[in-house]
Amino acid sequence: MFIPLYDSNHLRHIKHQYVTIGLIAINVAVYFLTSSPDEYTTQARMLGLGYIPSVAFDKAILPAELTMVPALLTYVTYAFLHNDIFHLGGNMLFLWVFGDNVEDALGYFRYLAFYLLCAIAGALVHGLVTPDSQAPLIGASGAVAGIVTAYLILYPRVKVWVLAFGRIPLRIPAYISLGLWILFQLSMFFLGDAEQISWACHLGGIVAGGLLVLVLRSRDVPLFEHEEEEQPARSADPAPRPAAVADDNTAPWGRR
Repeated sequence: MFIPLYDSNHLRHIKHQYVTIGLIAINVAVYFLTSSPDEYTTQARMLGLGYIPSVAFDKAILPAELTMVPALLTYVTYAFLHNDIFHLGGNMLFLWVFGDNVEDALGYFRYLAFYLLCAIAGALVHGLVTPDSQAPLIGASGAVAGIVTAYLILYPRVKVWVLAFGRIPLRIPAYISLGLWILFQLSMFFLGDAEQISWACHLGGIVAGGLLVLVLRSRDVPLFEHEEEEQPARSADPAPRPAAVADDNTAPWGRR
């Protein structure tokens, strides 16, 4: 639908987005650690660390040789797995562009809790919708969907540079770009085919992000903040964040 490039929403409460950078680093590291030229080995790791609803709800048992962590822990571990480099790149691009400002509004520790809770909510809703599924859910989509929703609630009027349809550069308010993104996720949940993408996981993250940001944000951070006024010409603005390179398919995906 669109590729986010960067925003001009500067940090106000923290010096650096340490947690966002750390989460990106962990996701990238896990991707390369779990990827293997041997497809069987890669699939085994996805089964061992991915979220499988039928296993989580005790409707099926994962063979002992494939079990890597307790089923309860897969509500989190699945969110650090990705199917391919484009799946990883799309999720990390959204996390890079929007995560730092949510981290700024919540603070380091609350932001980390927020991220993990959104991931858990995504897995839970996916499991409730498909409780008999034996396919592993993987990807940071639930957590990223929560971040997108929180950003929209906190900074709806901030201008965001995006590539519409992957080609047309536009600078538009967040309430347009992110609002359309969320509307698309909801539409696909009710109308779409969930065979390859877990729209339910996205929905869980959206709902969790919208609720959690209300209670976890710092007390001095308002909701629905107006866009910052332009700085005077004599004051140099900080350089904008560079665009990350990604394939046209950059929307956060769920199960591939």
